[in-house]
Amino acid sequence: MRQFTKFSVLFGICLISTLPLRIFAQNGIWQKIENAGDYPDAHIVTIFDSTNVDVRDSGLSYVHFHRLIKILSEQGAVDKRVLTMNYDPLSAYVEIQKATIYRKDGSIEEVDLGAVRDYPAPARAIYWGARQKMLELGRLQPGDAIEVRLFRKGFTYALLQQQADDERYVPPMRGHFYDIVPFWTDQPIKEKVYRVWLPEDKELQYQFQNGEVMSSIEFMGDKTLYTFTKKDLRPFTKEPNMVAATDVAPELLLSTSPDWFAKSRWFYGVNEDYGSFEVTEPIRRKVEEILQGADSDDEKIYRLTHWVADEIRYSGLSMGEGEGYTLHKGSMTFRDRCGVCKDKAGMLVTMLRAAGFESYAAMTMAGSKINDIPADQFNHSVTVVKRDDGTYQLLDPTWVPFVRELWSSAEQQQQYLMGLPEGADLKTTPISPPEKHYYRINGTSKIHENGTLTGQFELEVEGQSDARFRRMFVRQFKANWDAFFQKQLLSQFPQMQINALQYDDPYDYSEPLKITVKYRIPDYAVITDSHIIFTPLVASNVFYHRYLNDHLFINTDLKEREYNFRTRCSKLIELNETIELPDYEEAGYIPQLSSVSGSGAAFEGGYQLDGQKIKLNQRITLKKRIYEPNDWPSFRKAVVSQKQLAKEKVVLKR
Repeated sequence: MRQFTKFSVLFGICLISTLPLRIFAQNGIWQKIENAGDYPDAHIVTIFDSTNVDVRDSGLSYVHFHRLIKILSEQGAVDKRVLTMNYDPLSAYVEIQKATIYRKDGSIEEVDLGAVRDYPAPARAIYWGARQKMLELGRLQPGDAIEVRLFRKGFTYALLQQQADDERYVPPMRGHFYDIVPFWTDQPIKEKVYRVWLPEDKELQYQFQNGEVMSSIEFMGDKTLYTFTKKDLRPFTKEPNMVAATDVAPELLLSTSPDWFAKSRWFYGVNEDYGSFEVTEPIRRKVEEILQGADSDDEKIYRLTHWVADEIRYSGLSMGEGEGYTLHKGSMTFRDRCGVCKDKAGMLVTMLRAAGFESYAAMTMAGSKINDIPADQFNHSVTVVKRDDGTYQLLDPTWVPFVRELWSSAEQQQQYLMGLPEGADLKTTPISPPEKHYYRINGTSKIHENGTLTGQFELEVEGQSDARFRRMFVRQFKANWDAFFQKQLLSQFPQMQINALQYDDPYDYSEPLKITVKYRIPDYAVITDSHIIFTPLVASNVFYHRYLNDHLFINTDLKEREYNFRTRCSKLIELNETIELPDYEEAGYIPQLSSVSGSGAAFEGGYQLDGQKIKLNQRITLKKRIYEPNDWPSFRKAVVSQKQLAKEKVVLKR
C-alpha cells in the first residue's frame, strides 16, 4: 500500500499563496462548474462535497467541510441564499471560513465573513441552547456557483459541560470516535468524499448500508486514513408511509467502540457516577404516598410509571450540566416537574429504586432503526425494571401519559440498549399482538319506511387504539369534548341527530375506553316502491380521521413497494352491526368480498341476510408496525376491502 506523509494529504486542503496558483485553482473550479452537467428536475447540483476529519487521542475531532454547489433554478437560488451551520455550544464549535460566489458572467465575489451572524436556533419543547451561524449570500441566479469551507470541532450531542477549552468538545465516550454520514440526497451530488484520520492504535468499525461505496485504507505514520467515495448521487425517491429514510437510504456508520456491551457499561457508569438516581427524602415520601395500598409489584410499577408519565411535563430547558446522555438528577426533575425523555426516564428509575426495585435507564431510537455498528444512534431514553424472574421490563413514561400501556406499542420492532453494570447487547422490542390494540364497534339499528335510520353503537378500544381516542379528550378542554366527537360524526353523516353521547372518564385507566352513541338520521336509506338501498352505518368508517384510524389514509394505489413501510401500531378492527329492515321481497345486491390472509394483514367478513334483519361482520387484522415489501399485497387488500365495504350499497328488492 502506498505511504504518504501526513503533511502531504492532511485534509486535502491546499493553502495556496502565489497568484498564478490561485488562478490555476480558480480555473479548475470554473471547469468543474462548466462541466457540472444537466439536471432538468433539480434546483441545485453539488459538484463536490468533501468532509475531512482529524481525530485526536481523546476522541476530539476537527472537521473540515469543502463544497461546491451550482444553482440550477430560481428555487435553488432562493433555497441557497443563506448559508447555515447548526451547532450546540456545549459540545461543538463551528466556523464559516470561506464563501465564494462564482457568477455565471465570469466574475468572482468573496463574501464578507464579517456578516456572519450567530442566532439561537428555532426550538419547540426542547430548549437546550442550540444555535445557528448564518451568512447571507445575497441574490443568486441560475448558473451561479457557491464554494464554501466550513469547520467544526466537537460532536453533535450535548453532554456535560466541561471547563477547559477543548475538553467540552471531547465526545462522551472519551477516547472513542463515532459518526453517521448520510450518502443520500434530495438534490444530485456529483461526488461525495468522506475522509477520517485516526490514531493508529484506534480500531475502527464501519458499515456502509443500502448501497455501495468506494473505500480505502492508508497507513501514514501514527495515523490511519480511511476514505469513502461515492459518485453520481441521485435524489432518493420516497414512498408514502415508508420507514425513515435513514433505514433504507445509503449511509455510512463508523465507531471505535468495540461493541454494544461497552456502550451499555459506559451509559450505566456515566449516570451512576453523576448521581442521576439518588433518592432524596421528598422523593421517598412521594413514593410512599403513591404506593399506599398497592399490594403487588405490578401495581406498584403501574402507579409509579403513570405518576411520572402524567405529572412530569415534557419540556426541556437548558440547564448546563447534565444534558445529552447524562440524565439529570431525579431531585431536580422532581422539583421542577418537567424535563425531556431522559429526565422522565431518570425520574422513574429513581422512584422505582426508592420503592425497592432494581431499575436502570436505557437508550433507543424513536422513529428509525439502530444498525449493528455501535455508533450513537439514539434519540430517546426509557426505563427498565428487573422482575423476579430475572427479565427486564421496558417502561416509557414519555410515551404513555394518559395511556393504559406502560410501554408504548408504537415502539414495537424498535431497538434499545440497556445501561447495565454487566453490560448488555442491543435488543429489539417484539411485535405486539393486534388483539392488544383492538378497535371494536358493535351497533344495532333500524331502517324505517320513510328511510330514517335510528339506532346506537358502542365503540370500545384498547392499547394504542385506546390511546388515540383517550388523547383526543385529554389534549383539549373538557368543555370541547362533546363538540369534538359530534364534529367527527357529522362530518360523515351531516344529517345525524345525536340523541345521546356517553363516554368513560378518560382519566381512569382501569378499563378500556368506551363511547356510546344513540342517533337518528333522516333520509338515510333510499326507499322506493321497488328497492331499499343503503350502506350500514358501522361499515361507513364512523370515525374517519387520520389520527384515529391512520391505516385508512395509506395510499393503496401503489401496486408494489420497494421499501419497508409502517403504520402507527399493530391493530385489530372488528365492525359488527345488526340492522332491522322494512318489508322486502328478496336480495338485489349484497356486496361480497373474498377473505384475505397474508404476512402483513388479514380480512374476513361480509353480510348475512336473516329474515327482516341483515348482519354485518368485519374483522381486519394489521399484524405489525413495521412491514416489509412482501407484506404489502395482503396489507393493501385488507385495507381496500374495508374501504370497499364502506362505499358499496346493499340493495333489496320490494
